[in-house]
Amino acid sequence: MLSRVANSLYWMARYIERAENIARIVDVNLQLLLDLRDLDEKRVAEHWLPIVQATGDEEQFFQRHAQATAQAVTEFLVFQLENPNSIVTSICQARENARMVRDQITVELWEELNRLYWFVRTPQALAVWKESPSDFFQQIKASSMQIMGLTYATLIRNEGWWFTQAGKLIERGDKTSRILDLRFHTLPERGLPKSVSETDALAWSAILRSCSAWDAYKSLRGAEVNPRLVAEFLLLNADFPRSVRFCVNELNRALRHISGVSEGRFCNEAEKLAGRLVAELQFTTIEEVFDQGLHIYLDQLQGKFNRIGDALFQAYIFQKFSNIEDEIMVQQEEQQQQELRKISLF
Repeated sequence: MLSRVANSLYWMARYIERAENIARIVDVNLQLLLDLRDLDEKRVAEHWLPIVQATGDEEQFFQRHAQATAQAVTEFLVFQLENPNSIVTSICQARENARMVRDQITVELWEELNRLYWFVRTPQALAVWKESPSDFFQQIKASSMQIMGLTYATLIRNEGWWFTQAGKLIERGDKTSRILDLRFHTLPERGLPKSVSETDALAWSAILRSCSAWDAYKSLRGAEVNPRLVAEFLLLNADFPRSVRFCVNELNRALRHISGVSEGRFCNEAEKLAGRLVAELQFTTIEEVFDQGLHIYLDQLQGKFNRIGDALFQAYIFQKFSNIEDEIMVQQEEQQQQELRKISLF
């Protein structure tokens, strides 16, 4: 498979997953604020600023906005094209990457992604947003999940498929860790809090809902919500599809399908780092996480995801092309060289 094709499939999946996760975070936070009364300006900022921090865009946000208000943050994370992680930008980037590899994806997948792209680029999206932000986010989430479902239902399980899975899983695992980090400022630097207020329990429930984990969590833990149980579920549960451990396990599997290397061995840095992280999560306890400090642990975890992504690029996607014309030119040159070699044999 051409490196350009692998790169486009990888980033198509990452950007779709990113758009969905941002939609989840902002939607749940808007709903959470409806349950909290009499918030002054400072407390409102305390609920919105961590979201910008979680996406890693705090510096860029304050270059454009003086304060983390609901309007400023939602506009920045949803519609602002200058923000590379906004929902609209992510969908545009996903569609552009899909356009570059139209011959590698199915008609059904392309049509749904194209439909979502035109929805967010037309006045209709702004009208739905003004009428009901929740309905807007529901459309983003439903379409993103449909696109992911179409990848399962219509794509051949070849190298391209496993690159889409790698992109999706790196993004999902990273975003789950960032969502979990939203409430770190309410925790002690190390260890667990001595008590959890009703407001804090509500906020930790919102974290579960941001990961579509509320029903799955209740089936195992009931209605009890506290930082230890929530963090353990989202970090270390091996069966929940959005937990960090599940994502890393599946990412490790995807990388080995790409290279053909069996479990317990590795042929590149990405496989080595992913396999090491699988073992770490398998043998880590939630007590060890909180003893180290949840925020510190999650920072380090996000760095590990970044290093796996960088190593994957170095292993498979080392040649960049500025546009498809450059790639066509390279292919034509290769074909001409092959023809010359054939002629020289006669």
